[in-house]
Amino acid sequence: MGVPVPSPPRYWRERRVKYRLLGSVCKSCGRAYYPPRLVCPECGSTELAEVKLPERGRVLSFTVIRTPPRDFLGQEPYVVALIELENGARLLGQVVDVEPEEVEVGMEVESVFRKCREQGEEGIIEYGIKWRPPLLPKSDA
Repeated sequence: MGVPVPSPPRYWRERRVKYRLLGSVCKSCGRAYYPPRLVCPECGSTELAEVKLPERGRVLSFTVIRTPPRDFLGQEPYVVALIELENGARLLGQVVDVEPEEVEVGMEVESVFRKCREQGEEGIIEYGIKWRPPLLPKSDA
């Protein structure tokens, strides 16, 4: 029995949201979400607007993956973190360009576009947003 390959149509459908870091903001209560929502879990409103999310945030919690799933063999150990963006949206993301033991709660991170995985030697190469410590301090301008 062969290894199941993720659906190329699904990958292409999700590409716009993943590549551009698009989310939604509730017009009623102001909460921000990623991925985009059709209904606000906070207030129940269906009035949500698509927005480009901030590219900076901070680590709320994290774990180090030492025994990865098959598609990520060879990348271990790696860090997956719960990140809160500057507008309050929360998402899960991989933290890169830092050793796992250097990651800490409260650490500032910024988005970076990187290769995520390959679906076999002749499969799709998936790219997406990962997170790293900022290269430059945040400007107050």
